Amino acid sequence: MKVGRRETFNSAHRLYKEGWSDAKNLEVFGKCSNPNYHGHNYVMETWVEGPVNPDTGYVIDLKILKQIIRTEVTDKFDHRNLNLDIPEFEGINPTAENIAKVAWELMSKKIPAHLKLTIRLWETENNIVEYSGN
Repeated sequence: MKVGRRETFNSAHRLYKEGWSDAKNLEVFGKCSNPNYHGHNYVMETWVEGPVNPDTGYVIDLKILKQIIRTEVTDKFDHRNLNLDIPEFEGINPTAENIAKVAWELMSKKIPAHLKLTIRLWETENNIVEYSGN
């Protein structure tokens, strides 16, 4: 059984690789390498898979999942510059792939080990990534 929760957050970032010239960053990352940053309205789905607890009828209490998502991700990332404000992105290019991976790493510490966590992140309505820890 899978249960999910959808949350949103707004963040700025710049895609670039230190040590590359501005021209090389522009060639690889396009307008996303703007030195003045740019932002997205992210949509994040968090899915938890596992057995239904016969006592509660839940895979996980969605109130608990909501609190984990907000504490570990949305409260930290919302209205922030991922490059400058979030220590977890130090030395990591904040691509959609890496945002999903960091979110998974933060939340997986709070999800019971017998449950499988999957993060699905929309950077735009057309660009989606999914990460399940592998």
